[in-house]
Amino acid sequence: MKLRCEVAIIGAGPAGLLLSHLLHLRGIGSIVLESRSREEVERTVRAGVLEQGTVDLLVRTGVGERLLREGSVHRGICLRFDGETHRIDLSQLTGGKAVTLYPQHEVLKDLIRARLSMDGQMLFGVEDVSIGAVETLRPRIRFRLGGWPCSIDCDFVAGCDGSQGITRGHFPRNALSIHEHLYPVGWFGVLVEAPPSSEELIYASHERGFALVSTRSPTLQRLYFQCDPNDNVANWPDERIWNEFRLRLATRDGWAPKEGPITNKVIVGMRSVVTEPMQYGRLFLAGDSGHVLPPTGAKGLNLAVADVCVLADAIGEFYNNGRSDMLDAYSETVLRRIWKATRFSWWMTSMLHCFPGDKPFHRRMQLAELEYVTQSLSASASLAENYVGLPMPTRRAAATGDPGTVSSASDEARNRPSYGGRKPDEPMLP
Repeated sequence: MKLRCEVAIIGAGPAGLLLSHLLHLRGIGSIVLESRSREEVERTVRAGVLEQGTVDLLVRTGVGERLLREGSVHRGICLRFDGETHRIDLSQLTGGKAVTLYPQHEVLKDLIRARLSMDGQMLFGVEDVSIGAVETLRPRIRFRLGGWPCSIDCDFVAGCDGSQGITRGHFPRNALSIHEHLYPVGWFGVLVEAPPSSEELIYASHERGFALVSTRSPTLQRLYFQCDPNDNVANWPDERIWNEFRLRLATRDGWAPKEGPITNKVIVGMRSVVTEPMQYGRLFLAGDSGHVLPPTGAKGLNLAVADVCVLADAIGEFYNNGRSDMLDAYSETVLRRIWKATRFSWWMTSMLHCFPGDKPFHRRMQLAELEYVTQSLSASASLAENYVGLPMPTRRAAATGDPGTVSSASDEARNRPSYGGRKPDEPMLP
């Protein structure tokens, strides 16, 4: 089977599905390839703290109805240390902005349904994907679907297949720099059948290590505590887990987490990875295929959204106005925001975690930092500004570097000839 489209997208995660959606609103065709089944994609349970800009974009582009109905809006977070809780009022410090807790797999369900309702092309269960000729005007994707060999000729390839995907490997070795920092700690995460322990997220710094109290639903909660990344979940029976949470989350007024049956246990590693550049020829990286952050700052999904906003704008300008400067500047544009988010995640991780070999001096510096952040209005505002999300680049920002808010893709949906007025020599997919 031979197919043809304007943009071939590898990966049906948040980056790939949202990019396909945004391109459709601009009248640009795409095909999404995914190695997993649709059911596997929708069952992959991951937390989701959505920045204000991410929520605004999903709502504005028609995929936020369920998010608004079922998401939990948080206008503050709590920092807990030395037995006391200090609230950071996100909304007051940022002019009314907030974050919304809405699991990532629910975002994926919404995007998949939207693409299907618009006859979007998504091929699940593909195998043996390879990419060729990205240095030319006609890249080609080869893969197998149901055992049959297939190919896609396209104008651009978007690598949205995550840190373990294949697209980054198609960059020449001498054209790629990978900046990586491994943290010597991990997160032990549990899902608990219990009512919420707190109305807002609690980030706790304790001499035994970090702990996080999050919410998933009125009856299911997600909690984490810092652990050895090489530990094994088998070493942690339920009572030992609850004892650790009680110790790390203890307050002087006797607060304790709501306990219940633990339905899931997992250990998550912690690392920062930034790939430079994020484009080669007509191959562009977006989301986790270009960068990975520790979960402390809650930036992973939101950075993927920012990436594809810039990429969709740039591709739209190419087809609608014949401009290629925004495509040429894609990597430089998104990396500015990526490095700022990486800094914030590194800062939050360093401030809240205990690391092997730390001396008492380091703990005293952490406590001093936490006191400063919670007592200084400007320091609190800086944390809040980063937590709710730095401004997403506009089209002008992509060309000039100026900050701003993301443009509305829905404003651009209109009938127009494909390929910027060129008639393709092969038919588009229906």
